[in-house]
Amino acid sequence: MKQKLLLDVDTGIDDALGILLAANDRDTELLGITTVNGNVSLQQATTNTLNVLALVGKMCPVVKGAETPLLRPSHFEKSVHGENGLGGALQDVEPSTLPSPGFAPDFMIEQARRYPGEVTFVMTGPLTNLALAVKKCPDLPQLLSKVVYMGGAAFTYGNITPAAEYNMYVDPEAARIVLQAGFTSLTQIGLDVTRQALLTRTHIDSLQTSKVKHFVKTSTTHYIERYEQRNGVAACALHDPLAVAYAIRPDLCETKFLYTDIETTSRLCDGQTICDLQDRLQEKPNVHVALKVDVDAFISYFLTTIPHHLH
Repeated sequence: MKQKLLLDVDTGIDDALGILLAANDRDTELLGITTVNGNVSLQQATTNTLNVLALVGKMCPVVKGAETPLLRPSHFEKSVHGENGLGGALQDVEPSTLPSPGFAPDFMIEQARRYPGEVTFVMTGPLTNLALAVKKCPDLPQLLSKVVYMGGAAFTYGNITPAAEYNMYVDPEAARIVLQAGFTSLTQIGLDVTRQALLTRTHIDSLQTSKVKHFVKTSTTHYIERYEQRNGVAACALHDPLAVAYAIRPDLCETKFLYTDIETTSRLCDGQTICDLQDRLQEKPNVHVALKVDVDAFISYFLTTIPHHLH
């Protein structure tokens, strides 16, 4: 049985690498990809998603979702992902197909109802679409097999403010709705583990020559330079691909089941993920928080899967 995945993306560089992973893993069936505003505008995220799928000759529905966060203005991340969100890669490509009709939250509900208990949602952007879907279909949490989201920083510093990780910061209200919705299985793949999942130039050079290799190299060039300036390591953090990989291969990360909440009303800490390690709030655990990652196993899986059967 192939694992049924639905990806929800705001396609910047690492979302694109996550799409490559999901599209090329032979044990998964990609039911569709929904897009959301985040790193880039909804329109740009959709264009980028269609282009990445075309790059690997993969077809699946791509459905547009929320154009803004629930309550807040958009907050694009051009400084990291470049003007087009892919570090300039695929800049002049016109998508050969159009997005599928419909609205992402409705598409999410449809897929969950069509395959009850079988679908895994992998969320690699702000959680706006899923929050809207939960509001519209309160039994959605019981219909899914599991939800894995890239976001949050349980016991480490943020990457957009000192306290917050980007996806949570952009739409903390949506994140709170998702965390409190009662999902059967909800996993946070946050900066605690993704900062260890680093793709280096040596890794990229080891890929066989292909359109995929060229894309990975081009899209990550600026990102790697920027990451090196800030963190002193020449690498691209594979935030989103790790979430995709974990959804397919849960052995890659160790998690702890903790009560987790999101700060939404703070002067300095909006978007911060609060993970209650010592049960001080005495609330029921709701999130499997990833705290350890098998870096070598993940990188090896990533490098062997993305160029799959392509020349």
